[in-house]
Amino acid sequence: MRTQNGSVNGTSPRRYVSNGTAATLVSNGSRPHRAFVALGSNLGDRLEWIERACRALEAQDDVRILRTSGLWETKAMYYEAQDHFINGACEIETSLDPMQLLDRLQSIENELGRVKIIDKGPRNIDLDILLYDAQVIENERLIVPHKLMLEREFVLRPLCDLIPDAELPTVAGTLAQHLARVKPADPPLSTMTPLAPGLAPLSALQSNRRTHVMSILNVTPDSFSDGGLHVPAALDPNSPEALALLADTIRAHIAAGATILDIGGQSTRPGAPQVSPQEELARILPALRLLRTMPEARNVAISIDTYRASVAAAAIPAGAHIINDVSAGLLDPDLLPTVARLGCSVCLMHMRGTPATMTQLTDYPAGVLAGVEAELALRLRAAEQAGIRRWRIILDPGIGFAKTQQQNLELLRRLPELRQATPFSGLPWLVGSSRKGFIGQVTGVKEPRERVMGTGVTVAAAVMGGADVVRVHDVRPMVEAVRMAEAVWRV
Repeated sequence: MRTQNGSVNGTSPRRYVSNGTAATLVSNGSRPHRAFVALGSNLGDRLEWIERACRALEAQDDVRILRTSGLWETKAMYYEAQDHFINGACEIETSLDPMQLLDRLQSIENELGRVKIIDKGPRNIDLDILLYDAQVIENERLIVPHKLMLEREFVLRPLCDLIPDAELPTVAGTLAQHLARVKPADPPLSTMTPLAPGLAPLSALQSNRRTHVMSILNVTPDSFSDGGLHVPAALDPNSPEALALLADTIRAHIAAGATILDIGGQSTRPGAPQVSPQEELARILPALRLLRTMPEARNVAISIDTYRASVAAAAIPAGAHIINDVSAGLLDPDLLPTVARLGCSVCLMHMRGTPATMTQLTDYPAGVLAGVEAELALRLRAAEQAGIRRWRIILDPGIGFAKTQQQNLELLRRLPELRQATPFSGLPWLVGSSRKGFIGQVTGVKEPRERVMGTGVTVAAAVMGGADVVRVHDVRPMVEAVRMAEAVWRV
């Protein structure tokens, strides 16, 4: 058995957490087997190597990826004079037997140009069998379980993303219990969530990480506080006048410190009329095309604020990097499978109902924190079942969506508890509180554009609570609030 950064062919559990996905393998008619494959890389574009390996695995008729773990970054073990690894795992169904699966993984490694320079040294891709049904395997090529598996945090953490309650056939205790007994790595492991080429990924567990500021760029005539501001309703979005105004806004937001621009073509304020997907795209695409031509935006991530699959399907090929869906796939059942096919990152926000009905849906019998956790966990599982990589997912508690003033405040206050909930291990969080109604209720400021100070406090609270991204209208003052909050709490 080969090891990646010490990565091992691990143990098989007596039981799995089922994801409810039916088998559809078609290769040789044998019953499908459940297996877990380790993914690792520490050369070049590490994320792209792992993505390519997953695509190669999925191209086979006799293997199907069910879910993926997060990608955990760690320094190398044994031979330490090499770059950090990223390690993950995927859960698969296969009709291959263990040795056939091992041959398939090694074939993919060879196709991707893996060259072994020194033992336990650098490699662009490393694929190993961690679990295969409940089998214990020991021969000259493959050992399952490996005797040192339970000592290796970078193996246990990806598996605990997938099956924390699984048990091993030869050792008592769940994987989560074994992980709790392992000495943490120094520096601590953190996940990686890609945003865009040229922009550092989110590292949700690094204590001194920077908070990304996402600027709101609504190209709508009716958004609650900036409708018609960036592209006046009287102007054609493709006209030189409209594009010149929009370019000035974009430059100002980037110069002020925004690293993500969130373009919205459909208002989600309560009671907002719904436009057609064609109209939404007619608003979004001119802004997107403009951004792709601006040198200032070269290292900025472009997010599209939409819940429509057809809009996502057009925007990502046109140059966007992230889909920001306020409904986490509830308003369009094709959204999550479309995002999976596109291979982009996605933000899944908690909400109930629709923008027209959400203000009446604020009853959380077990409390708002428990309600948001349970409902958002279901959307996370739906995204994983649709084929979205876990390392591509960002979560949002949905401040202002189907929540009362007190519920919004409680979510901000208790964000650390939400982040630490078991289903959300290692995932990054976005918080969007900017100018929202509960701020006006607390401060008495009726005009949304004047809620700058109140918004600043909620942004600082989000940073203190562990947010990785804050979504704001007033970029310059909110960047200042973020940097000050980081100086206090991100050490």
